[in-house]
Amino acid sequence: MAPTVQEMISNINNRSGGNDTVQEPSDEQLKELRQKYEKAGQGHVFTFYDSLNASQKEALRKQLSGFDPDRINKLADHALNPPKPAEIEGAPALEPLPLDATSSVFDSKPEDLSQWYEQGIDLIADNTVAVVLMAGGQGTRLGSSDPKGCFDIGLPSQKSLFQLQGERIWRAQHVAEKQHNKEGVVIPWYVMTSGPTRGPTEKFFEKNNYFGLKKESVVIFEQGVLPCISNDGKIILESKDKVAVAPDGNGGLYNALIASGVVADMKKRGIKHIHAYCVDNCLVRVADPTFIGFSGSKNVDIATKVVRKRDAKESVGLILQKNGKPDVVEYSEIDAETAEAKDSKNHDLLKFRAANIVNHYYSYDFLESIPSWANRLPHHVARKKIPYCDLETGETVKPEKANGIKLEQFVFDCFPFLSMDKFACMEVKREDEFSPLKNARGAGEDDPDTSRRDIMAQGKRWVQAAGAVVVSEDKEDGVEVSPLISYGGEGLEYMQGREVRAPAVIEKEE
Repeated sequence: MAPTVQEMISNINNRSGGNDTVQEPSDEQLKELRQKYEKAGQGHVFTFYDSLNASQKEALRKQLSGFDPDRINKLADHALNPPKPAEIEGAPALEPLPLDATSSVFDSKPEDLSQWYEQGIDLIADNTVAVVLMAGGQGTRLGSSDPKGCFDIGLPSQKSLFQLQGERIWRAQHVAEKQHNKEGVVIPWYVMTSGPTRGPTEKFFEKNNYFGLKKESVVIFEQGVLPCISNDGKIILESKDKVAVAPDGNGGLYNALIASGVVADMKKRGIKHIHAYCVDNCLVRVADPTFIGFSGSKNVDIATKVVRKRDAKESVGLILQKNGKPDVVEYSEIDAETAEAKDSKNHDLLKFRAANIVNHYYSYDFLESIPSWANRLPHHVARKKIPYCDLETGETVKPEKANGIKLEQFVFDCFPFLSMDKFACMEVKREDEFSPLKNARGAGEDDPDTSRRDIMAQGKRWVQAAGAVVVSEDKEDGVEVSPLISYGGEGLEYMQGREVRAPAVIEKEE
């Protein structure tokens, strides 16, 4: 008998997070594992094995059994000794995406935006929409040891990023139920964590009662890790009983979706449309009906949201056509002349202005095909200072300069696998949908203060558009509108003619 959705969720939430004890291996199994690493030239990982206690031996064996040293060698060799690029006549051909693959809220017809919204609501009401959250990051740069999603950006309500996003999912469900006069609309929320953030994320969701969502509709899973590699291609031991590892980048999402059973769970639920995004964007419209409707109507495998590049020098990746394929080109890969080129039809705009904000739509069919192309995703190199165990003394050393590399994949590296007719792009307003949290308070850019300001400014615009009068001593003071009462500015008609003293919080329809 096939497992139920409940059983599958239990399996996903327990996978790589359980406390199952590992049986003592036989001498033959241990010998086989050692030989596997020795043959690959990585036998040093067993340097201190015989001096470890039973639990330490078990931990190291379990970790080493999860890696294929031959594969690690290939990845390391390719990263440390990249092949010389083939001789190509001239630079790659870069062009903006074709017009028939794009839309923009700046110039789309109101009836088109309305139709996409209604189509998205229909798909949500049919229980065919799911959300995938990439939430593996810790708030270290923000001065917090908690997962970034737990961070309080300083709103009057003190809501965390997780809470804002969870409540937007609840609101989208509620709107779909109301419009279709039905109950039981569910948007499953698949939350991808990393090793260090999984436990704290699970506890935070439990403590906050899953932000009003059903527990069985929230699935927490874990992305993979790869060993850190020294500059001479050796797996780095962090301590006598532990290999130094790092998350495999946001591109690790794809293998994690398969390995954790999430894609199988989606199939069981009948999911057809998936919205994926990063946790640090406080303005993200989770399961945005307009975006879902637009993407579904285009019948594409991947669609992406972009905002307009602020100016030619803004350090953002650009979504465009590269040699006729959809792609993302980093700002460092584009020369000044290309960055500053103007749109031939509107000289007030940059030719290449579609800034990547890691906000994507996937068809279920595309995610189901992951095993057929995942091994083609490249690995990128991040040179880091990685603490290591001295193989002579057993002491942990903190290097003063980069001594190794971390290997990571990027979520957009699969874009070129698609033909142009299976890719689409929607341009949205930055002030409405993009305010990332990257830096500690006081940085003045992409920090908790700018995140708070952007949410408060958005709420102020919403209530003013609904006919309210906002008064305040400081023009910078805004209004926080709870996602529970408004997803994108709708449902605030009752505010007409009312006076709101900012800063204010609107949590209820009163």
